[in-house]
Amino acid sequence: MTFKAVLCGCGAMAKGWLKAIASNPQLSEQISIVGLVDLHPAAAEALAREFHLLDAVTGSNLADILATTGADLVFDVVVPQARFDVVSKALQAGCHVLSEKPMANSLEEAKALITLAQQAGRIHAIVQNRRFITGVRRIRRFMESGAIGDLTAIHCDFFLAPHFGGFRDEMEHVLLLDMAIHTFDAARFVAARQPLAAYCVERNPKGSWYAHGASANAIFEFSDDVVFTYRGSWCAEGHNTSWESQWRIVGSKGMLTWDGEDAFEATIAADEPGLLRGYKTVNVYENENPAETHGHASVIASFMAAVSGGDAPETVAFDNINSLAMVFAAIESAKTGQRISISA
Repeated sequence: MTFKAVLCGCGAMAKGWLKAIASNPQLSEQISIVGLVDLHPAAAEALAREFHLLDAVTGSNLADILATTGADLVFDVVVPQARFDVVSKALQAGCHVLSEKPMANSLEEAKALITLAQQAGRIHAIVQNRRFITGVRRIRRFMESGAIGDLTAIHCDFFLAPHFGGFRDEMEHVLLLDMAIHTFDAARFVAARQPLAAYCVERNPKGSWYAHGASANAIFEFSDDVVFTYRGSWCAEGHNTSWESQWRIVGSKGMLTWDGEDAFEATIAADEPGLLRGYKTVNVYENENPAETHGHASVIASFMAAVSGGDAPETVAFDNINSLAMVFAAIESAKTGQRISISA
């Protein structure tokens, strides 16, 4: 079955979505882009030409284009401030919705969208594409093996200096809202635990070209006494980390390190005499399901499987709100200097 989709928001990120669909033959068969919406109609028209979507209706009014096309799906790629309006209109029109992150500008808005999706009987999911990459899936499978024992802590470092320009330069809490949520969501996925509380210090360092909040240091309490720490900056010039952060995962029997790219090392205690026992390495097996590791394409495939009658997608809104709650708890802690309980 082919589903008719309207893509709302025709900036640079929209190209990634369209390329992901085009790269996957099954998605190309399932999805027909029938409409492109942007506040600037010329942007929608240019995107239609670039991707040869010459039969797609273009314009600036989502409601009108949904009515004209009879769309089944909305792909929401708008700036965060516009997300609630776009998603609510799409759900009320009877469409399933796949949104960029963050899923909402507040927990109240997020909860309202979850309620709207339930009332409409439609699926609302979020593009958390970073959990659908080889490294993150590999870590999750490794932790499930029990090779380093019970999980006790996850530590992630993220230090880059991207000069985006555009809306990010003016955002409040730019690192926490626009980027750190990827690592927060991946850590929650890897840990398979619920976030319970957060403590965070947020700064906009000297030399920052962002308006607010380009760095953050956060400690999260997860269930089962697991701790997750995050140290990050989006204005850290010099020798950068990976976009996926550098990871150290500590278990009761050993630890796993990942550089965010291709280097994995898992070690457990050896039996050397003396103060420190030394260590020996253990194998970190490759992914068993490569189809899960194609970023945007894998997220969209999960969404389409659910729309076609399968189980709820992994990033469905009523679960992803837990990752958003981590972000807002960190922001509230940074504002107040207090430990903040997390409740989604």
